[in-house]
Amino acid sequence: MKTATQLHRKWIKNADYAEAFNALEDEFSVARALIDARTKAKLTQSEVAARMETSQAAVARLEAGRGNPSLATLKRYANATGSHLKIALEPV
Repeated sequence: MKTATQLHRKWIKNADYAEAFNALEDEFSVARALIDARTKAKLTQSEVAARMETSQAAVARLEAGRGNPSLATLKRYANATGSHLKIALEPV
């Protein structure tokens, strides 16, 4: 069985796949930042959820990049992980 990484390396050569994957770069960056903050805080999704007064499933959805979290939700996540939310706009 091939791993997800092996499949991605194969599929990224396809122009349609590459375009769709690259279009999700912002979502992947947010998801990666959330997971990094939680792991640095040595917390589980359930622990973050309890601190945010939400469900573990809601935290999993945030970390999976599903939906468009509000600024308030991102601040609550940052608080729960002992992090500071910082948003930057960069020239393209």
